[in-house]
Amino acid sequence: MEREIALQVGGAVAGIDEVGRGPLAGPVVAAAVVLPESPRIEGLADSKVLTEATRERLCAEILACATVGIGWARTREIDRINILQATHRAMRRAVARLENAPAHLLVDGHPVPGLPLEHTAVVKGDAKCACISAASIVAKVVRDRFMAAVDRRFPAYGFASNRGYASEEHRLALAERGPCPLHRRSFSPVALTAQGTLF
Repeated sequence: MEREIALQVGGAVAGIDEVGRGPLAGPVVAAAVVLPESPRIEGLADSKVLTEATRERLCAEILACATVGIGWARTREIDRINILQATHRAMRRAVARLENAPAHLLVDGHPVPGLPLEHTAVVKGDAKCACISAASIVAKVVRDRFMAAVDRRFPAYGFASNRGYASEEHRLALAERGPCPLHRRSFSPVALTAQGTLF
């Protein structure tokens, strides 16, 4: 799909995807990726179906040859403006951090208000478009590395393994200890533990 659009618009196409909308803790991370015509990266797919080792290998290949922008929305911002608006901000920031502006954007899922360029929303785009797959891989690897790093500061919650998602281990730690600064207090499971009413 991206090759057809690149021919239509007469320029480069960037894929955009995000990771981290659903977790109880941590940031949303978005990536925008413009893949080169050559070399072609083999094995690109939706990051959720790849092993961690494969994601790490592909991310290294992408960063070595593609143009990449990464955008973040931190926990406080998520709580202040809501997860959807924070996700859109992270995606806009990822596009803004591309070294050269592409001619068109392909966005996974639904249209994103406020993007500075024309864009096409592609449902399940991370499984259909190589540039969106690449963006999903980069965003996932960057966020996972961040959560593994903060696990050293907050080891009780198991962030290195659950990445902030609501695993049983994570929910039990929340119930016992309450939220840490990385938890999204606007998310009901976290809000309930802060009030002491989860269980």
